[in-house]
Amino acid sequence: MAKVQRALISVSDKAGIVEFAQGLSKLGVEILSTGGTAKALKEAGLSVKDVSEHTGFPEMMDGRLKTLHPKVHGGLLFRRDNPKDKEETEKHGIKPIDIVVVNLYPFEQTVSKPDVKFEVAIENIDIGGPTMLRAASKNFKDVIVIVDPADYTKVLDELNSNNGEARYETKYYLARKVFSHTARYDTLISNYLNKLAEPDVIFQPTLNMSYSRISSLRYGENPHMKAAVYKEPLYSGLSLVDAKILQGKEMSYNNYLDSSAVIDLAKEFKDRPSAVIVKHNNPCGVAVADSLHVAYKKAFETDPVSAFGGVISLNRKVDEATAKEILNLFVEIIIAPGFDTEALKLLSAKPNIRLLELDITKDVTGFEMRKIQGGLLVQQRDTGMIDDLTSLKVVTKRKPTADEYAAMAFAWRICKHMKSNAIIYSSKDQTLGIGCGQTSRVDSARLAAMKAANSNISLTGSAVASDAFFPARDGIEVVGKAGATAVIQPGGSIKDSDTIAAADEMNMAMIFTGMRHFKH
Repeated sequence: MAKVQRALISVSDKAGIVEFAQGLSKLGVEILSTGGTAKALKEAGLSVKDVSEHTGFPEMMDGRLKTLHPKVHGGLLFRRDNPKDKEETEKHGIKPIDIVVVNLYPFEQTVSKPDVKFEVAIENIDIGGPTMLRAASKNFKDVIVIVDPADYTKVLDELNSNNGEARYETKYYLARKVFSHTARYDTLISNYLNKLAEPDVIFQPTLNMSYSRISSLRYGENPHMKAAVYKEPLYSGLSLVDAKILQGKEMSYNNYLDSSAVIDLAKEFKDRPSAVIVKHNNPCGVAVADSLHVAYKKAFETDPVSAFGGVISLNRKVDEATAKEILNLFVEIIIAPGFDTEALKLLSAKPNIRLLELDITKDVTGFEMRKIQGGLLVQQRDTGMIDDLTSLKVVTKRKPTADEYAAMAFAWRICKHMKSNAIIYSSKDQTLGIGCGQTSRVDSARLAAMKAANSNISLTGSAVASDAFFPARDGIEVVGKAGATAVIQPGGSIKDSDTIAAADEMNMAMIFTGMRHFKH
């Protein structure tokens, strides 16, 4: 490529554009521009030629038609080493354009406004911009194309140090960046129009996704695996990737997974101070209390061994007493809506603990997705909840007491966040024993009871929640012998009559929800 002679600049985001154009001007580059960009550059004292003057054709239709012209696209697509291209451009008076600087109409920002009108959204669909970007990127060997203001300095430095030319590697990098950008832009438009046309259709015929990489991670679930974290476009709900990191080491792949799990569970509790401790995506302690300090102590008591190296979510601002208690344990992450000055001072003594400031009261939107071989599974999030358990069918002879209803309600909120098969023993404000991730439900019941015993926790008078039905009476017998007096489960087994009989024999109260909470 020869030294650049002509640049076309037309940007919506004008950050840094004046300084970049001034740098080009010092290199003797002729600047073509349009509309507001031309105005801004002229006001900065730069010599600018309007595109309409360059093409000999006026802007039309309120600016809809200005760069869609052979003298623009011919100048971009012209292959400098192709004799026929050179002959045709000279014949038709087409001058080469060596640099294109374009960023697109702000469609994403426009449609993210809740009250945006359809007509306004449509007018923010850029046509000429993507066309120029694609043309220039296709001919990247001869044309420098810039879509991101962050690249202005890089390009100027290279032009200044390389006699007004850019390296092949730089131009290729910029072209790749453009195609990623325009693909994302088209995805946003497609998704917006599809959702607007069929608002009641949950799953559109085409699933368009364009996530932006936030960072590469040190490794994946294991050190031999590479990983990265990406951000979802147009996402307005609770966002873990946007959490404010106050201190600590870089987040890892497993850190993000555990943090996501702990946030999902912590969202179940809003009315009282709560503490949730998660390890390997499963809760190992949950409690509510009148103070955050007490809630944390009770959550920790459930399974102190598993809590080691866990992730903690607290739904109130962390105070000095809570911070002091947490420091008795090695933890990876603490997530909370805030930390007071004394708490931060205490926690700073262990700088490797990651402190994430995040408002967990916001809703989590969108779907859950899991990659399979050659495909993708997509489902709605499990937000199913039963607000009033007293409205449910009591299938046993004995009805639950008020305290048993409260304990079952607490346990039922937690069991849907545990890996199946899930069994949880609890009181009305504290987990007592947790068993999950087993291939047998009766094994989960035994595991939960064993963990409670290891922590010297009595299960006498506890309630039990099961994420799916008990397939046989043996599970009921295990939880009953462990001390549970009330059971909440979906029901629906062909042997429900056996499990009901077992509960009656042990004077237990049992209710059926009709709702399952499998989590594989």
